[in-house]
Amino acid sequence: MKLFTFPMAPNPARIDFYLREKNLQLETVIIDLPSGEHRQAAHLARHPGAAVPVLELDDGRFLIESLAIIEYLEECYPSPAMIGETPEDRAFTRATERFIELQIFLRLVRYIHATNSPIGLPPNPALADNELRYLPDALTRLDNIIGDHDFVTGNRPTIADCTLMGGLRFALVFGWKLDAQYSNVSRWYALFSGGHQQKLRAG
Repeated sequence: MKLFTFPMAPNPARIDFYLREKNLQLETVIIDLPSGEHRQAAHLARHPGAAVPVLELDDGRFLIESLAIIEYLEECYPSPAMIGETPEDRAFTRATERFIELQIFLRLVRYIHATNSPIGLPPNPALADNELRYLPDALTRLDNIIGDHDFVTGNRPTIADCTLMGGLRFALVFGWKLDAQYSNVSRWYALFSGGHQQKLRAG
């Protein structure tokens, strides 16, 4: 398999964090988004929507959409489980991941592209204000979901953590600030950014 990606972009970052947690290594090809490589014919043949990530399967087919790629890899490499061990675990993990994607991840991505787009999109103050209007309620809900857990859905990382980190890191790198009132989110970010593997092994 071969992964076509651009590491700083939020959706490819979800894949990167997932691979880190699974301790998986894939052959990777960097697609340079700022230069417009994703709009060239070679990449359009992989993804007509001119996006990354794209996973080239061993049979030559191309799988698009970050969550579909993650779920495919989870089927191929089920241990350690990153969606859940039971039907109930998987259902609640998927529900939480979906909430994070729709209410936090996508809002942060749209906010950054409306204020300080790394790929040169024009400023859009109205869009930025709209996304900021909904983020406090979503972050408060997330803060309560995390509670005193190490990770979003409990004491082990899941795909919900990968989606959240992909969005938060992108936003923080390009100028958004995480308010200290979301103390559980801040604590989670510090833990998931690095070092939690050692803590888990010690525990």
